[in-house]
Amino acid sequence: MAAPQIFQLSVASSFNRLDPEQKLYAHHMSRAAWSGTRIIFRQVSPEANSIFDFIIALYFCCNGDWDRLANQANLDVNDLQLFLDYAAIFLSNLGNYYGSGDQKFVPSISREKLAKLVACASSSVVDLWEQIRDPMFQKPPLSLGSPSELTQSMYYLGYEDGGPSFRENAALASKIMQELSILPENTRLEKARPSAETEVLSIVQASVTEKISHYGDVNNTTGNTKIIRVVTGDHKVELAQINAHLDKALEYVSNSSQYEMIRNLQESFTTGNLSAYKSYQTIWVRDKAPKIESVFGFVEPYRDPLGIRCEFEAIVGIPDSSETQILKELAKEADRFVCKLPWVTGNSGDRGPFEKSYFEAPDFSSIQSLAYCSSIIFPGINLPNYNDIRQNVGYKNIIFSNRMLAETYRARGLYMVSKPEQEIFKQHRPHAYYIWVVLHEILGHGTGSFLAETVPGNFNFDPFSPPINPFTGNPVKTWYKPGQTWTGVFEDISTTVDECRAELVGAYLFDDPDILAIFGYTEQGDVKPDDLVYNLYLQLATDGLRGLENYDPVTKEWTQAHSQAHYSIFRHLLRDSKDLYTVICDPQAGALTVKVNRSQIVPEGKPSLGRMLLRLHIYRCTADIGSCREFYEDLSSVDSEALTWREIVVAKKDPPAIYSQANTFIHDDTVELREYEPTARGVIQSWAERDIH
Repeated sequence: MAAPQIFQLSVASSFNRLDPEQKLYAHHMSRAAWSGTRIIFRQVSPEANSIFDFIIALYFCCNGDWDRLANQANLDVNDLQLFLDYAAIFLSNLGNYYGSGDQKFVPSISREKLAKLVACASSSVVDLWEQIRDPMFQKPPLSLGSPSELTQSMYYLGYEDGGPSFRENAALASKIMQELSILPENTRLEKARPSAETEVLSIVQASVTEKISHYGDVNNTTGNTKIIRVVTGDHKVELAQINAHLDKALEYVSNSSQYEMIRNLQESFTTGNLSAYKSYQTIWVRDKAPKIESVFGFVEPYRDPLGIRCEFEAIVGIPDSSETQILKELAKEADRFVCKLPWVTGNSGDRGPFEKSYFEAPDFSSIQSLAYCSSIIFPGINLPNYNDIRQNVGYKNIIFSNRMLAETYRARGLYMVSKPEQEIFKQHRPHAYYIWVVLHEILGHGTGSFLAETVPGNFNFDPFSPPINPFTGNPVKTWYKPGQTWTGVFEDISTTVDECRAELVGAYLFDDPDILAIFGYTEQGDVKPDDLVYNLYLQLATDGLRGLENYDPVTKEWTQAHSQAHYSIFRHLLRDSKDLYTVICDPQAGALTVKVNRSQIVPEGKPSLGRMLLRLHIYRCTADIGSCREFYEDLSSVDSEALTWREIVVAKKDPPAIYSQANTFIHDDTVELREYEPTARGVIQSWAERDIH
């Protein structure tokens, strides 16, 4: 496990501009956010909560004086640092699996040396050590995924493998949940076998309220009985704590909409009913440009091997006014940029069957995150993920400026760039990356129109004269049936295809001079538009190759949606464009270099991106899972040449990036902000002072 690269997510400049009531609102919302920490631990691994308790107990045992504890244990300072690095990486990833990639990591310090540290601590630390020392160091599991000997998932409890039984039970549960109108995002499945003849399948739902409802019994051909039930009360302690902090935040809301928004959120956490959660998200979308922005709930399905159940996350942030102004300018002009996408057939009014007639600009803001409780701290997000809300109400785009700042110092994949170009690549990368992320969020996730039978017999297109599929020249044969969603239809590939399509939109539009001018890049500037475009195509290559870090050659599975997307884009460009890229690989020297032919970007690169983008877009809009899976899984297959590349990529893997986040405290009715140094010790201290029960 490599030592981490640590960045401080500073928020003081924005926080200090808030008035006293806004600071109180931000404080209580942040406390609510951090109260969801144990939910995420519980969704990651059986041992994660106890490892957290062990780290925090060890901190308080020595009052944060790690050197004194190491001296007592006669532990070398380098060995101490190995443990502190592990603790900081664990805390920042909210578990013992990397948030990006889902691979398990174990301490670099030996079990015996760590035991010496424990021996000098309290009895409670020793008790925790006894609980976690084996699973903390144990491999397998190697990663998160379908239950098997090598992978594990806390979304599916009681399953030893991802074979037919697991798939059958998951399909049965999905059918029952559709009948009962239970959405899957805040659920888990649990299988128990109280006797040889009886199996209990529980659909477990997150809520404060506890209840067990018997759905029915199913008898199979062997005469065994399967008892189906719905159980509420998962994560009840944490959800109750969140609601208590939200109660306090209600005293300081800025308007009635925020009050109603939080009340709906509390109802969803109390009952587990996601209809209330969707009401919360609808109001959230309409709450434009709030002084304090927040995101709560079971949001992203990246870690569910079936792609439908979601990890909890909670974010609180404060707008960065100067950066937000640029984003609002882009949002204002975005409708005309939509017309340049490859499936749009008109400039206004009727843009064809696969795009909305008008792109309504979303609320687009740049914020400094105050509390980002998630296994991955993304540089930008686009929410909500519910298609009906997005199509009928809208969505929000958020860029996290203090997180984005870290990209200025992270030249990821730099070794793949030829040495004469490395310095200029480092200089231009943050500029190009920022614009790419922004376009990904606003136009990547914000465009498109799904063909659907919205309710039985009611279509949003003419089913007797369906739109023409641009690839076959024939009328489309598939669309979304009543109640179907994007994630439900596309299941395990839904998130990676969605991210791939969004990345393609950003890359395809990137060279537009009007877009670049909004961000201040013109021919008169120090950084020229052509330089940024060239840098982007280098990033497409280096990110594509770096994506192989998150491919597991043992299970032959991708463990991160964005990585699979980046590799697929690069593979498509290699196959579909002429002389755009050259990959030079020297396995003996452990060298991997990629070069871009600048003269081929316009004639070859952009058209190739457009062809891939159009395919994914049409598959997505028409619910054509069969064609999409065939196309995408072929692109993301890893052959022997790519495995050779992977060996070099893994050997030269960038150190994990982790983040030191602030806390707030109330003293004499005044909210104080405390930031921590970007070191492993600072990260551990910040978590110890969050007072997570």
